[in-house]
Amino acid sequence: MKFQKRLKELRISRNLSQKALGKIIGTTYSAICYWENGVNEPKISYVIALCKYFGVTADYLLGLTD
Repeated sequence: MKFQKRLKELRISRNLSQKALGKIIGTTYSAICYWENGVNEPKISYVIALCKYFGVTADYLLGLTD
């Protein structure tokens, strides 16, 4: 559950739409929407892309650390 919340918080903190974030990391806005709503989980390659873009660790993004 923390992943969805953290992803949305990070996206909003950068004033990005789901569409814009999807374009940045090479996926669709619907994929971002599904991740934020817990419908689907991203492949590890997208987790890595998100971490690089937002400058956070995978442990943070996945809710393993604060």
